[in-house]
Amino acid sequence: MKQTVIAVVGCGRIANNAHFPAFMQMDEIRIKYACDLIESKAQASKEQWSKIENVITDYQVALNDPEVEAVYVLTPNFAHYTVAMDALRAGKHVFVEKPITVNYALSCEMAAEAAKQNKILNIGVCNRFHKSVEMLEEMNREGKFGDIYHVYCSFRAFRSIPGLGGAFTTKAMSGGGALIDWGVHYLDLILYILGSPKLKTCTADAYCEMAKDMKAYKYEYMWAEDTKDVENGTNDVDDLISGHVRTEGASISFNGSWAANINVPNNTFIDFMGTKAGARLTYGGHFTIFDGETLESITPEYDIPDMYLLEDKAFIESIHTGVKGRSHIDNILETMQLLDTLYQSAEKKEEIKI
Repeated sequence: MKQTVIAVVGCGRIANNAHFPAFMQMDEIRIKYACDLIESKAQASKEQWSKIENVITDYQVALNDPEVEAVYVLTPNFAHYTVAMDALRAGKHVFVEKPITVNYALSCEMAAEAAKQNKILNIGVCNRFHKSVEMLEEMNREGKFGDIYHVYCSFRAFRSIPGLGGAFTTKAMSGGGALIDWGVHYLDLILYILGSPKLKTCTADAYCEMAKDMKAYKYEYMWAEDTKDVENGTNDVDDLISGHVRTEGASISFNGSWAANINVPNNTFIDFMGTKAGARLTYGGHFTIFDGETLESITPEYDIPDMYLLEDKAFIESIHTGVKGRSHIDNILETMQLLDTLYQSAEKKEEIKI
């Protein structure tokens, strides 16, 4: 088997929690470089994951190596564009974690560059490889729900702003807050299950209320707490957002928050409402079907494979076949366009055509 030689740029949480574990199960790759600006982070990854051959702090070293065929961009959001564009221009295939970048315009530039260089550019929309999402997409395609006319989703947490004051809450670095961090997953899988209906209009309201005084902010849990900077940092992103989207098919309504003062269980779910049946998908888990004819509720039993492993295998396969798969940037741009337009609507306080 010919191995694809890759370099990984960014050795943070998503690298060590998702992709490196997947790579360890893939005989079809070699990890020639692990790169991070903080050398100790890359070195720690090398010590943990035996496939990593070399540690570097300058990703240009990997781009200048003709043996490297593909680059994984697992950096904070603001660096996605620069690293990915450099990699594409160096003749490498590229995988970029979600979101594509901090806005739609830059995302379109990345797509154009990938086409120009005739290289695969995949985005880390891992839920498109989640077994539950795959099953619901197939059921909708086969007409099991009748016509899905509305989808409602909730991605809410209690006092859970990530890395307060750091990159997560600094708009110039992240592009946004709860919507671009969590909502991207929910809205993307909804559009995928619905078959990518044409977007028509959207409206949203966004709020940054819960940590105006970062030093006084109390929290139940903080993802990426080691990156917080409540003394000198910034918090200018949405900690709560709600909105409504009209498509040529179903309408979509949602509300999401990092930190609303509501602490009740089971606030991360998506409801698909069809004329024959409906479904509630628990995010990251299983779903229940509500049959409108038999009035039965059915929760199928099935195993859920590692979606990160599946998306990484799909990327490598696309490199060899040239086929644009479900996570190719051309199939994800509408999700980024929707996020961008929702933020515009929230800023202008009006409904916007897409």
